[in-house]
Amino acid sequence: MTIAVIRFGGSNCDRDAVQALESIGVDAELVWHEDGLPAEVEGIVLPGGFSYGDYLRAGAMAARSPIMDEVRAAADDGTPVLGICNGAQIGSESSLTPGAFTTNESARFQCEHVHLRVENADTPWTAAYEEGDVIELPIAHGEGRFEVDDDRLEQLEADDRIVFRYCDAEGNVTPEANPNGSKHSVAGVTGDRGDHVAVLMPHPERATLEDLGNTDGAGVLEGFRA
Repeated sequence: MTIAVIRFGGSNCDRDAVQALESIGVDAELVWHEDGLPAEVEGIVLPGGFSYGDYLRAGAMAARSPIMDEVRAAADDGTPVLGICNGAQIGSESSLTPGAFTTNESARFQCEHVHLRVENADTPWTAAYEEGDVIELPIAHGEGRFEVDDDRLEQLEADDRIVFRYCDAEGNVTPEANPNGSKHSVAGVTGDRGDHVAVLMPHPERATLEDLGNTDGAGVLEGFRA
């Protein structure tokens, strides 16, 4: 299995994603966006970073790269796609997933560890956990606040497409545990094409190595095996 980690100008978590995938035994390769997807791609990561310096809006310019037409086509064919942080912004700007990620409620860049509650364990990205499990992942973003209209949010809730919410260490979803003001504390959602497409703002690839003292994110990346 080979996973394509797409590198845009300004990506800075692409190597992290490759290393994290390889640490769990999944082959991964960096793909420069101008080169297009490999012929035999079996999964796609849209990594974190600051593609194109976050000009216009975070992820807006990368979303208009020609490779994203290939990513959408691959997603339509059932190829798993995971967007992380800036990749989540690219995913939402590309209509891979609903909603949008905008400026944090604090209007500050925030870099810290947060807790997430698994809301739906019946997806490739959460199958390693149980519903209600609490995991700890780092965040590093200035535009991570998830926004979506109320009717769309109600449908996402009804369809179990919210995969993670921000919570405290005991699993309580509270305003204090919501680091960026995301609507209903949403930290990750799946796409309209199916649950093989998902985005999340926290960084699972930064929580996969025993040497760093936290492997909570490995289960998310295991979704590529599923």
